[in-house]
Amino acid sequence: MENLESKLKYKFNNIKLLENALTHSSYANETHCKGGSNERLEFLGDAVLSVIVANYIFKTFSKMPEGELTKLRASLVCEKSLYGFAKELGISNYLRLGRGEAANGGATRPSLLADAFEAILAAIYLDGGMPAAEEFVLRFILKELEQNQEDSFKDYKTKLQEVIQRNPEERLSYVLIAESGPDHDKLFTVEVHLNSNVLGTGTGKSKKLAEQSAAKKALELMGINE
Repeated sequence: MENLESKLKYKFNNIKLLENALTHSSYANETHCKGGSNERLEFLGDAVLSVIVANYIFKTFSKMPEGELTKLRASLVCEKSLYGFAKELGISNYLRLGRGEAANGGATRPSLLADAFEAILAAIYLDGGMPAAEEFVLRFILKELEQNQEDSFKDYKTKLQEVIQRNPEERLSYVLIAESGPDHDKLFTVEVHLNSNVLGTGTGKSKKLAEQSAAKKALELMGINE
């Protein structure tokens, strides 16, 4: 369990909570273990996850309407995303499965691993409170959110470069001028320079997103709206 705790970046006060989070109903039924399966923890974890993600995107995207917030939250907490988080942690190596479930590939089943991730989140919440749960889950959610944004982000940097290349003597550069916030919730501020002049300033949850934002501002300053 120590190896898993290291991956979780959380040390349990009550290790039985983690053991319960890793116990599938098939194992609980076969062994009649006192703690039962992780199904109750999964129920709680689903609710905790929804609150954390809803709170974060509500505060981060202050101008996003309710309908878009709902879609964004759904994309971040879907089975596909949770399965990916579970795989990253290697949860399949620690699951307690019944013999039949194990033989049928239960340790690699997306729904089972997604449920286990939610159960682990609930275990951390019960053991360390909401701050611990937020710190644990946001490091996964922020990476997923960044990927979602990059996938949907227009490539303003490339467009700006194409515009500037019309004048070969001009040079673009991106300069990180500030970063703030805890490790799991950083905010970066970047300026895009044309030679020594500031064309635009942007912020983002990663340097890449901040650079894209700065490039967009520069294009708007030039009267180019993409």
